[in-house]
Amino acid sequence: MKSLLNHTGEGIVVDIGTGDGRFVSADARLNPNKFYIGIDVNLKPLRKPSMKALRKPAKGGLPNALFVHAAADDLPVEFAAAADEIHIHFPWGSLLQAVCLGDTGVLAELRRISAPGCLLEIILGIDSARDRTEIERLGLSELSPIFLHSYLIPKYQAAGFELIECGNLNVEESRKLETSWARKLQGNPDRQVTYLILQAT
Repeated sequence: MKSLLNHTGEGIVVDIGTGDGRFVSADARLNPNKFYIGIDVNLKPLRKPSMKALRKPAKGGLPNALFVHAAADDLPVEFAAAADEIHIHFPWGSLLQAVCLGDTGVLAELRRISAPGCLLEIILGIDSARDRTEIERLGLSELSPIFLHSYLIPKYQAAGFELIECGNLNVEESRKLETSWARKLQGNPDRQVTYLILQAT
């Protein structure tokens, strides 16, 4: 796996579907030279990490982190060509549907906020048995290699992203992900965790 987990250098990192902001908060603390933006359509979980980030650094604040209330298909106009990295970790609901089916509106927004060479990392965790109701409701297909390479990846390529790597994460690799969902999924070995790493062309 081409891991984007150990970030170095500088740049702007955008986390879409950030939820409680665990990934942004943890990575921003480890990489003070990068600026992190956590975005979620649900305002409630953003309040706590946003308040923490606004504290003084001596009290645990993060001057290099910002949390924004926005939808993936309508991102702020100010973010145009700003992101050096975009992360979408364990999306659910409409965001899961958008990235799994290659929604043209959402992919266009991802490309719009991408700086030249921006890396896009998508990590999906689906259990075909436990998530059957949600899979049927969203009209999702099995993330098989055939589906990925014949249908989904071409959608991203048409939107302006080239594939670097895709595959499945094992349990140990999944545990390295600093997200609340990753922690919840650790006890479910039947959940398939698929990753895609793409780059803006």
